[in-house]
Amino acid sequence: RPVKNMLMISERPVEAADRAVAGHWEGDLIVGPKSRSAIATLVERSSRYLVLVHLPTGHTSNAVRRALTDVFKTLPEQLQQSLTWDQGCEMAAHRGFTRDTGVPVYFCEPASPWQRGSNENTNGLLRQYFPKGTDLSVHTPEHLAAVADRLNSRPRKTLGWETPAERLLTLLAA
Repeated sequence: RPVKNMLMISERPVEAADRAVAGHWEGDLIVGPKSRSAIATLVERSSRYLVLVHLPTGHTSNAVRRALTDVFKTLPEQLQQSLTWDQGCEMAAHRGFTRDTGVPVYFCEPASPWQRGSNENTNGLLRQYFPKGTDLSVHTPEHLAAVADRLNSRPRKTLGWETPAERLLTLLAA
């Protein structure tokens, strides 16, 4: 079923598009074989900081909403600006997520993965740790945190060779 009542990416605040302000996130799922398992990926646009979200009960829209809500409620308020997602049915409960967190969800145009380029790039990097065909349900929240920490500690050319963790700390201190 298509997602209803979407806010489109063209309605997203300018500071999200130009990466001027921290707290605007891109999200997606990486899925296992036959879509039986998944991990949600969240990438903060300004710092490229990664959060991996464990989905132990599946990736239905309600399971994803609950898991994302739990993550966003742990973030500092200044990191709760917006979330941009593709039009996958896993975000059909986006209005409940926004109600629970106050974070608006914006959706990309159909078949436009480049509109969440930081997330798509990071998902490619994640395949080093979670190759296609891997059952993603076997990974614990602790293992996901360790993988995210490795990528958040990896210098990035796009950040002037800072790590995402260093850049996020700089943005939070500003």
